[in-house]
Amino acid sequence: MTMKIAVCSGTFDPITLGHVDIIERAAQRFDKIWVCVSPNAQKTNQMFTPEEKLFMVQTAVAHLPNVEAELYPGLLADYAVERGAETIIRGVRNATDFDMECQLATINRGIHPQLDTWLLPASAQYGHISSSMAREMIRYGQPLQRYLPQAVLALVEDKWNQQKG
Repeated sequence: MTMKIAVCSGTFDPITLGHVDIIERAAQRFDKIWVCVSPNAQKTNQMFTPEEKLFMVQTAVAHLPNVEAELYPGLLADYAVERGAETIIRGVRNATDFDMECQLATINRGIHPQLDTWLLPASAQYGHISSSMAREMIRYGQPLQRYLPQAVLALVEDKWNQQKG
């Protein structure tokens, strides 16, 4: 029997409860999930280094035995094929996310025609959460429990205290 392998990707700056929810839901449907942590240089205002993001993702998904995370600086479609995946999983919160992800799915399929993209709608309790919003909550010293996984709260708070300190 062939393993069902999928890839979830993102910049995870930082990883949020919404990200973890998508990864957990995907992990229930696939034998193996590779989480591709992309060091997207086009995104501005990043708070964490690629290595810090990877560590946070690994920490947040440690409870999922069929999930592994890696840094990958190249194209997501290439990463998926290198890992033996046939499916890219992307979370969508709203129509804007949906439109962008549909465009990316078309591009990825153009690069590697065997790749499908599955768009998972955000769970209702996480639809308003984004990494950008979480960074603002961090900068203004707001409680983070409703936005970030418990496993990374201390790491995020330590990083912020070092930056402002």
